[in-house]
Amino acid sequence: MEIKDMKLIEVRERIAELQDLDVNEATLDEIEQSTEELRALKDRESEILEAAEKRRAEAERVTNLPDDQVKIIHSFKDEEKRMEEKPVETREQIEVRQFADYIRGRVTSMETREGEKTYDFGSSQGAIVPVSIAQRIITEVVESSPILAKATRYNVKGKLQVPVYGDNDDQNIAVGYQTEFQEIQDNAGKFTSVDLTGHLAGALSLVSRSLINNSDIDLVSFVVKEMGRRIALFLEGELLKGTSSKATGALSSTNLMAAGSTTAISADNLIELQAKIPTVYQKDAVWIMNPATFTAIKKLKDGAGDYMLQKVFAEGFPYRTLGKPVYLSDNAPAIASDALAVLYGDLSGLSVNFREDISDEILREKYATQHALGVISWFEFDSKVTENQKLAVLKMAASLA
Repeated sequence: MEIKDMKLIEVRERIAELQDLDVNEATLDEIEQSTEELRALKDRESEILEAAEKRRAEAERVTNLPDDQVKIIHSFKDEEKRMEEKPVETREQIEVRQFADYIRGRVTSMETREGEKTYDFGSSQGAIVPVSIAQRIITEVVESSPILAKATRYNVKGKLQVPVYGDNDDQNIAVGYQTEFQEIQDNAGKFTSVDLTGHLAGALSLVSRSLINNSDIDLVSFVVKEMGRRIALFLEGELLKGTSSKATGALSSTNLMAAGSTTAISADNLIELQAKIPTVYQKDAVWIMNPATFTAIKKLKDGAGDYMLQKVFAEGFPYRTLGKPVYLSDNAPAIASDALAVLYGDLSGLSVNFREDISDEILREKYATQHALGVISWFEFDSKVTENQKLAVLKMAASLA
């Protein structure tokens, strides 16, 4: 036990033990240590006695006070105790409360209580959203987009080079039995790289001031969900289909399979598409398709007229087909001529780099004439397929016309 935590009786017992030390048998170090400890114990004893004397004097003073003054003292002590028991807010809780007050126009700066740190929101034209709020938006984006959640994500500034293994034209990496004193085969695959840079993107959401003025609304959660939903919808489309000269989507995988039809997908198509993914990558594989495509697949029947996937569909959402989860996306192409209608595989084969974290700003004045407040998010990202063997795409046949 540390000396500062000792009670008076413990201090005096320890002092007695040290005073009984035989200096003739003790070493010089032991004598020096005991002397130093004895000095500290004496100081602690004096501290305890002084505190006891102060309590005695205070008790005597209160005893001699009129009853009304004694009540005031007791009231003050109770208030002091309540203040001590009040929970301390975390930085995130402070930022959330102050952010909501700022949006509602209750404060123009972030210091709302005495002693709190100021989180500067800048000028009336634009205000930087605190990091904790921006992080909640990022979390909402990831949770709203299974494609982003399952992709391999990086946060690297500048150009990111992702190493990729590609077989050469003649030989894969050779693994086999070898014989002593004979050269091992050296003709093997090559490692290359896929470069991920950054493309600037932004999202703007307008929040009604009527909604803002409604004190029953959890304003911060509303803003977080609204921005998260909009960003997730945009990213989902880019991570699936991509945009020319910008981000590249998972449907750009070179692991293609022809459907053999321009208007229909068969059960055999799905079975063969699933088989295009090596067994080692099947564990985390999923299906991605348009809701209309999934509706068509649900209607597939066997020769007896029974729905082939009936037992699987009975498991509910998320749907499962051939034992794997099905995620529906309005961004996925519908069944049509030449369309990349179904994606299957392990989405970690798609690499996504956020070169710049999502940053957010509040625009209070710009949309005042619309009785609204603007929330804008900026981010810089890029995406490319880095492991084609993990992703297989079903391509519909081209039109004969």
